[in-house]
Amino acid sequence: MIKLLIIGPTGSMGRLISRLALEDEEIKVVAACDINNIGNELALLLGIKSSNQIKIEDVNNLQEIIERTRPDVAIDFTIADATERNCIICVKSNIRCVIGTTALSRAFIEEFTLLVNEKKTPAVISSNMATGVNVFFEVAAQLAKYLADWDIEIVEAHHHRKVDSPSGTALTVGKAISEAIGVDIDSVAKYGRDKGPNKREIGARKEIGIHAIRAGDIVGDHLVLYAGNGERIELKHQVHSQNCLASGAITAVKFLAKAKDVKVYSMKEVLGL
Repeated sequence: MIKLLIIGPTGSMGRLISRLALEDEEIKVVAACDINNIGNELALLLGIKSSNQIKIEDVNNLQEIIERTRPDVAIDFTIADATERNCIICVKSNIRCVIGTTALSRAFIEEFTLLVNEKKTPAVISSNMATGVNVFFEVAAQLAKYLADWDIEIVEAHHHRKVDSPSGTALTVGKAISEAIGVDIDSVAKYGRDKGPNKREIGARKEIGIHAIRAGDIVGDHLVLYAGNGERIELKHQVHSQNCLASGAITAVKFLAKAKDVKVYSMKEVLGL
């Protein structure tokens, strides 16, 4: 039985993950921490029947909660500032972390990775845990190898409540493409373009455009456009509901609980792609 700590169980993703975790026979939710709905029983808040009567506790007391409940794995799909604070506490306490939060800082990633190795406590970090989108990353990179001299553009669309831009998924596919064609994404990425005249390099090795749309209730669309002379290829992934992300997160929890190598795993490794 995997003892699970859920950080942010009342958020949109947190609710989906909590529901699946409470219903999974291989997982026991031993703690749920948030800044909202403190004192409420998690299952009742979700509107489901469960023998687990765990109540939501104040995340500001995270260290004490960890020491009392001793979870095997913590899962965090909150916001960057909160994740960067709380998951450092977790890994220092030898709690394995599944992190799906996007817009994490480079400084946090570096510190967290060092702690993973120091504490011999593996983790999973992924901008998108859906199975299909991780296959999408692989296919996008393979196509780029054949089309390195074509123009490559990435367009993502999400609901208007999403705070980070571009999406973590768009950045991940951009990195996969740039690595496939042997360039540094930081040097070739162009985030949108203004309407004024500006010099533009031609070809994927010189520039990869990344564009964000925020509108309505779009769950998540990602398009990679490969454009050549007189023809183009479009590779697209669409999320119809966040259930696919939550399901992937539970898969990551189960993988991490058994992981032997001390490292920060990607979802590609979780899924064996």
